[in-house]
Amino acid sequence: MNRYLTIKNIQIAVGIIILDLAIYFVLALLLMNYDDFYDESKGEYWSLESMTFWQKVNYIGLNVWQIINLIAIGYLIYRIIKEIKKRPTTLYNKS
Repeated sequence: MNRYLTIKNIQIAVGIIILDLAIYFVLALLLMNYDDFYDESKGEYWSLESMTFWQKVNYIGLNVWQIINLIAIGYLIYRIIKEIKKRPTTLYNKS
């Protein structure tokens, strides 16, 4: 397990997390455009009918990014469980 906790791997993980949060931040800022310019006459709030093309692209992009993150978290949990199961177990036997 110590081979995973190197300075290089920790820096890579922190970099990936910062990049992920930056992408969320940009997508959230772009979605603020929808809130600012929402027009009730174009349709219900948060419906695709009331969005322009780029707002739809941004909305769908945010949802796709969330799915990618869920898959990545699931894969990470899978790898951790796989690594834990691979460890040898010892039983303490009082004889």
